[in-house]
Amino acid sequence: MLIVRSPVRISFGGGGTDLPAYFENYGGAVLSTAINKYFYTIVGKRSDGNIQIISSDLRVFETWKDINNMSVKESGSALEIPLAVLKELGCEVSVDLFLASEIPPGTGLGSSASVCVNVLQAISSYLHLPLSKYDLAEKAFHIAANVLDKPVGKQDEFAAAFGGLNFITFHKDGSTNVEPLRLDPAVTTALQGKLMLFFTGTAHHSWSILKEQEASSKKKSGVAVESLHRIRDLAERMRQALEDSNLHRFGQLLHEGWESKKKISSKISNPAIDRMYTIARENGVVGGKITGAGGGGFMLLYCDEDKQARVREAFAEEGIREMRFAFDFSGSRMLVNDPFIDQDENCASQWTFVTAPQHAQFPRKSFG
Repeated sequence: MLIVRSPVRISFGGGGTDLPAYFENYGGAVLSTAINKYFYTIVGKRSDGNIQIISSDLRVFETWKDINNMSVKESGSALEIPLAVLKELGCEVSVDLFLASEIPPGTGLGSSASVCVNVLQAISSYLHLPLSKYDLAEKAFHIAANVLDKPVGKQDEFAAAFGGLNFITFHKDGSTNVEPLRLDPAVTTALQGKLMLFFTGTAHHSWSILKEQEASSKKKSGVAVESLHRIRDLAERMRQALEDSNLHRFGQLLHEGWESKKKISSKISNPAIDRMYTIARENGVVGGKITGAGGGGFMLLYCDEDKQARVREAFAEEGIREMRFAFDFSGSRMLVNDPFIDQDENCASQWTFVTAPQHAQFPRKSFG
């Protein structure tokens, strides 16, 4: 048996500038952290030539014999991400895959990318074909963007693969650079203590928002593009605030970033989200934002500890639930590896990856 887990993430600033339509013209950057909410894949060996995938979250299971000769996009399967991973690797494996997540789907925490990174990590580990963190993230992005043809950005795959609190730069040539923030441990602990996550009560699919944003970015002018320029700059300023240990300024920049983000698309917020954020601000929250593309999912808030009880009480009256979390610094990793699992003989031994250069050295539930 082989068990792999990968974290989901919270994006603080720069979200939207990681879409190719933007960064290929201007260069993008995101400040984000992985958190200790995970997607899990359990791999077990079969001997009948079949592949069976079971998703506890989606409550579905399917069995296939010849994935390499099927069209994943035309399959209509709810399990298109793990299917795409298996097809992309081109390996005739016979395995059971059990998939499970700690968070609900469509919550804005980068779970689709976590799924892809995690299954890719699991299958490549099963086949004894190790991937660097850069290879893992780039290959997962390629599967989402090119194999499944989704309008996705690149930040989620890198957050899931690397873990940690990072400033991630997306260059015009397509390369990506991950820089961990070297904060004083006391600052990191203080930052964690001032962040809160609340579920808006509505899951969402971000594809329509991302498609609209992609189209706006290609116009190279207009309110949406100008807002993205400000968001890119805000990510830099947020990073500087953290490195200066100025956490209150960081909270203020979260608010500024949310105001700019809402100008990208009318679908990013709605009356329920606006009301939720107003309640938070009235009870002492300095700043906050929706964690993903928008429209629902989780709301991230920055609030000093002495005011957090007020926020919790006000939200409890509205039936709004909190999810406690901490930062994750391990990224995608193997938890259990049975040494008696052998490499499948039908898999090609050589892969070619189009990956970003490794500029620096470094010590999660929606299926579609």
